[in-house]
Amino acid sequence: MNLNPNQLTDYANTFITVLIDYSPKFISAFLILFVGLYTIRLINRFIRKLMIKRDLDPTLTKFLADILLWVLRVLLFVTFISKLGIETSSFVAILGAMGLAVGLSLQGSLSNFAGGMLIILFKPFKVNDTIEAQGVIGTVSEIQIFVTKLITSNNQTIFVPNGALSNGNIINYSLQKIRRADLTIAISYDTDIKKVKELITAILKNNPKVLQTPAAEVSVKNLTDSAIQLAVRPWATNEDFWGVYADTLQSCKEAFDSAGIVVQPYVREAVKENS
Repeated sequence: MNLNPNQLTDYANTFITVLIDYSPKFISAFLILFVGLYTIRLINRFIRKLMIKRDLDPTLTKFLADILLWVLRVLLFVTFISKLGIETSSFVAILGAMGLAVGLSLQGSLSNFAGGMLIILFKPFKVNDTIEAQGVIGTVSEIQIFVTKLITSNNQTIFVPNGALSNGNIINYSLQKIRRADLTIAISYDTDIKKVKELITAILKNNPKVLQTPAAEVSVKNLTDSAIQLAVRPWATNEDFWGVYADTLQSCKEAFDSAGIVVQPYVREAVKENS
């Protein structure tokens, strides 16, 4: 198609006219965008500092601040496109339909999101607590929106979905300051029970890491066909728990060897090793 000079002039004039008419909207829209982004950053910083000052949980602080950040960004984006002259009602309807479709396809993720909110609000555990849940044991490294990050005793990283975590049983080994070790030692029927109990009681009293209150317990737990089972239950702080656990077993073995006491080939550890 051939364009004569007059047509080119008309197109150029029309373009310049539209550009001049549209420039105020364009400039004001981007001015709102840049000022809005800067303002959102200031608001986010202020809210974070305010929540930290109020001694809110760090995970809850990050979680709420991130939600506020994205809500403000969405509102700013809607304002921006509205200022450009784009019809927002249809745009919001499209966003709503997309949100519904995404929600239906991500039901599991939404369950984990809700579980994360429940964990953060009700705090069955916090960062650095040692917990057992969903068949795994580890120290809580991070509580994220969808998953909780655990570090096991052998330095493995496990991500547990918050949905399953919030709906299942949770054992928090760090919630109480002290713990009881439950040991079972089997001895033969020829052994003097009273003598064995006195030896174990002396071992526990001589261990400075064993708490005297609550008092340790040494008692007959069960009589089997081949052995007498003794329950040995010393108390210790969370920090000293596994040291007391190992020291008690080692000291009992050494004392039994010196006294000529035979330990039957049955020692059942009632507490899991990785907790």
